[in-house]
Amino acid sequence: MRVAFHTLGCKVNQYETESMKEQFKSAGCTIVGEEDDADVYIINTCTVTNLADRKSRQYIRRMKKKCPDAVVAVTGCYAQIKPDEVAALSEVDIVAGTGEKNNLLGYVREFMDERKSQRHIKAYDELTAYDDRGIITSMESRTRAYIKIQEGCDRFCSYCLIPFARGHVRSRDPEEITAEASALIRQGFKEIILTGINTALYGTEDGFAYPLRPSEEAEAMEGIEIIIKRINELEGDFRIRLSSLEPTVINADYVKRLMKYEKLCPHLHLSVQSGSNHVLELMNRRYDRDEYLEIVNVLREADPLYGITTDIICGFPGETDGDFEDSLDMIERVKFCKVHAFKYSKRQGTAAAQMKDQVPGEVKNSRSQRLIRAGEKAAAEFMENCRDAVRPVLFEERCPDDGLITGYSDNYIKVYAEGESENLNCIKKVKLLEKYKDGMKGEIV
Repeated sequence: MRVAFHTLGCKVNQYETESMKEQFKSAGCTIVGEEDDADVYIINTCTVTNLADRKSRQYIRRMKKKCPDAVVAVTGCYAQIKPDEVAALSEVDIVAGTGEKNNLLGYVREFMDERKSQRHIKAYDELTAYDDRGIITSMESRTRAYIKIQEGCDRFCSYCLIPFARGHVRSRDPEEITAEASALIRQGFKEIILTGINTALYGTEDGFAYPLRPSEEAEAMEGIEIIIKRINELEGDFRIRLSSLEPTVINADYVKRLMKYEKLCPHLHLSVQSGSNHVLELMNRRYDRDEYLEIVNVLREADPLYGITTDIICGFPGETDGDFEDSLDMIERVKFCKVHAFKYSKRQGTAAAQMKDQVPGEVKNSRSQRLIRAGEKAAAEFMENCRDAVRPVLFEERCPDDGLITGYSDNYIKVYAEGESENLNCIKKVKLLEKYKDGMKGEIV
């Protein structure tokens, strides 16, 4: 059986696709590229915006047109939130929700035997236990590996469907996470990226208990810190990166505790979503701009070149010109190294969809362009501040156009340098010299 996978959305989806690939490979299937002819196409969908839904539908139709006899299985958040809509697509054979990804191999085999369309969706209240898919030992990338540590979210931001798509907060066993990290490090991966639907919620659900080791009995750790501590203690030349932390959950004191682990990269994706207290309250984000800036100050006091990336939504219902200016001011103050700018997308089933004062599309488009420009300016200023600094860089590949090797610094700058192939998948100290392409050019020292 030739099986192709297509993944939309977040790093958790990317991790779960790798997990499904391992399951199918273990059963003797051949994994092929998503543009290759296949017997089975598995589309792992996202539903964070209307655009994500549309991209999922486009790919479904394209694959069925390419191989009319192929089995098309749709899983992920779009399938979970809108199973009727997905099942109504004539190209779809199997619909499987977020809690059913581990069972897709069996569903595909069933379909091939019976040729009857299938739908497998667990309700939100049934998504209460962490579904461990076993330890992943390989990834498509040979340098950076994702490890999923947590599932679900209970924050219920007013614009977001993800709690309904992913269910209750549930955390993965620390021993399983550490074992997976150890296996990936032995395979040669140099960067371990901890990811989850809301990683800051790790270990916070009722009844979750850490299986503490004897050496940890006297330590007052909570949340994700115990995972970082255990991976930090593993032997090998590697580094740890957090995919994100939510300021809805953590505060400046918590961040201070995490910064003592030497293998943890000085980079954090810290979603702000808006610089306006008024909009943050409408979003149900549970922090204000001063609390966010307090976290930023802690990070930059430890390292003035600490890399901070973020998400900002413009055009949220009720956002005034003044509120939007507060978001631009936040970008200017923080000097993010990257800003992901989003136009508010109305999602049925969320509180924000029912709010008054929906912002017109042309206003959202204008604000989005201003956000993008402000983000680019801040990134350029951040990189200028990094000029002549020496930072460790994990080189990942060679550029075909200029022959330079490229990778990311510890503080998340894309770095290009002259170098031999033996430098690939190695962490090297690099002096950053000048702006180049989408990052900086440097010299290995």
